[in-house]
Amino acid sequence: MAAAGSAPVPPGGAPSASQAPPRALDPIDRSIMRLLQADGRASIRSVAEQVHVSRANAYARINRLIDDGVIRGFTARVNHERAGQGASAYITLKIVQNSWRTVREKLRELPGAAHIALVSGDFDVLLLVHTPDNRTLRELVLTRLQSIPEVLSTRTLLVFEETDLLDAGPNAGPAISEE
Repeated sequence: MAAAGSAPVPPGGAPSASQAPPRALDPIDRSIMRLLQADGRASIRSVAEQVHVSRANAYARINRLIDDGVIRGFTARVNHERAGQGASAYITLKIVQNSWRTVREKLRELPGAAHIALVSGDFDVLLLVHTPDNRTLRELVLTRLQSIPEVLSTRTLLVFEETDLLDAGPNAGPAISEE
């Protein structure tokens, strides 16, 4: 029998990262996460030096964060304008009650969909999209989104300027990993 407050152990083994309770992160783990968010290509040596631990310790901590599902992967941050996606918008949606899973799957298929969130408040879903231009954005909203039967209404908020808070700063050089 599982202890009070703990996740049940599935037959045949330990709980998976998605089932296990979150592990407490110490200041070193948090520093490693911040460094990797700013530069996912940082070398183990560089991370170890910056958080003042051995390379073996840094390597073990990073692997534990990955195994525990804290770090879900590594990705590139894209300048959408330079990538030919000059129009960005947050779109709010009101949807039919209890249709979140269906709507989420349909939104995942949209070209340019970057982020989908189920939220509370005056609307149900917040969707971030990047498109080549306003004409494409208009087509996405008026044709694709509004044709989803579970979508009751939409409101489009154009993004005029974005600031990526994960950027290391205006004088940061290219992300290059050595070793």
